[in-house]
Amino acid sequence: MSNVTNFHFKPYNVGRWIIWGAYALVLLIAPLLFSSSLSTTMLSQMGIAIIACLAYNMLLGQGGMLSFGHAVYSGLGSFLTIHTLNMVSNGELQLPVSLMPLVGGLAGLAFAVLLGYVTTKKAGTPFAMITLGIGELVWAMSLMFPEFFGGEGGITGNRVTGKGWFGISFGPQIQLYYLIAVYCFVCTALMFAFTGTPLGRMLNAVRDNPERVEFIGYNTQRVRYIAFILSGFFAGISGGLAALNFEIVTAEVVGAGRSGAYLLFVFLGGATFFFGPIIGAVLMVIAFVLLSELTKAWLLYLGLVFMFMVMFAPGGIASLIMMNVRVAAYGKLRRLWPAYAKLAATALLMLAGAASMIEMVYHLQLNEALGPEMRFLGLTLNTKGVGTWLGATVVLAIGVGLFEWARRRFAQEWNEVQEEIEHLNRRREAL
Repeated sequence: MSNVTNFHFKPYNVGRWIIWGAYALVLLIAPLLFSSSLSTTMLSQMGIAIIACLAYNMLLGQGGMLSFGHAVYSGLGSFLTIHTLNMVSNGELQLPVSLMPLVGGLAGLAFAVLLGYVTTKKAGTPFAMITLGIGELVWAMSLMFPEFFGGEGGITGNRVTGKGWFGISFGPQIQLYYLIAVYCFVCTALMFAFTGTPLGRMLNAVRDNPERVEFIGYNTQRVRYIAFILSGFFAGISGGLAALNFEIVTAEVVGAGRSGAYLLFVFLGGATFFFGPIIGAVLMVIAFVLLSELTKAWLLYLGLVFMFMVMFAPGGIASLIMMNVRVAAYGKLRRLWPAYAKLAATALLMLAGAASMIEMVYHLQLNEALGPEMRFLGLTLNTKGVGTWLGATVVLAIGVGLFEWARRRFAQEWNEVQEEIEHLNRRREAL
C-alpha cells in the first residue's frame, strides 16, 4: 500500500493583507495630503515615535515589564548615531546615511545586553525601580561626561554628507520622511512578527503566569532578557532616526521625561493591543508639537486626560475601538450613536467650563502684565471679574451634572446591547 501524503494549505488572511496594505499606503501618501513643512516634520516625528512606542510596548504590553527608563536605549542610540554621522562627515568612516539608524539600533542592543542582564534579574516593582535608577544614572552621566554627551549644548551633526545616490541627499525633509517611513514599516512588521513567534508567546506567558512557566522548565529571566535586548534594538533605531531628523542630540533624550512620555502615551493608546502604541505615538507628537503651542497648561490637560482614562478606560483608546468594532459586527452600533452624541456634547460643555478656569489661572500667574482681559474660545474673559469666574463655575457645574446623566444613560444602553449580543451568541451555540 503506497503512502499518501496529505498537504494542508493555510488560507490567506485577507483582512491582515488589507490592513498592512492600508498602513503602507498611509505612510506613502501622508506627506502628499499634508504637504506643509510643519506637517512633514510632524509626520517624520510620528514615524520615529511609532517605532519607540512599539519597542517600549514589547516590555510593557507583551511582557508586563513596567520600565521607567527606556529612553536610555533610544537616547544612547541617538548619541552613537550622531557621533558616527560626524565621523562620516570628517572622512573618518565610510557609511551611507540611510544605514545610520542601524548604528543606533546596534548601540541600543549593546547597552540592553549590558544593562538588561541586571535589570531583568527582577520582575514587577523591583524591575521598575531598577530601570528608574539606571535611567537617572545615565542622565547624571550625561552631565559628567561632556566629551561624549556634549554638555548642555548637546552634539550637533549634518545629515547631508557622504555620496548621494540618485539625487537623494536627505537634505529635504520629504526625503528623510520616506527614509523614516521605510524604517517605520519594516520595524512595525518585525515587531508584529515577533508577537507570533514561540518567544513572543512565551513572553506573554511570563507576563500572565511566571510560576507556571518556571514549572514547565523555562527560565523566565532569560525570556525577559531576550525581549529586553530586542526592545533595546528597536528603541535604538528610533533614536538613530531622531538624530538624523533633528541633527542635534542633547541630554534630554535620556531623561526621565522622555521615558515617562513613552509610558504615558503607550498606556493612552492601549498597551494590550499591538496597534495601541501606534495611536499613542501619534497623540504624543500632536501633544508635544500642537497642544504645547496652543496653551501653556497643556501638561495639566494631559494629566487630566490620563486620569480619566485610568478611571473609565484603563485599556486605552485601542480597547474602546475594539469594543465598538465588536458592537458594530453585530449591527448594534447605530443604536448607540445618540448616546455617544450626548456624551460628547456634555463632555465638551464640562471641558469648556474647566478650561476657562484653568486658562484664567494661568493668565493671572504668567501674563498678568498683559492686563486682566484674555481671549478664549472666541470670548473675552476678565480674569479679575467676579462674573467671569461665576459664569465659568456655573458652566462647569452644569457640564458635570449633564455628563454624569449622559454617562449613566450610556452605561444603561451599553449594558442592554451587551446582553443582546450575549443572547445572540447563546442562540447560535444552541443551533
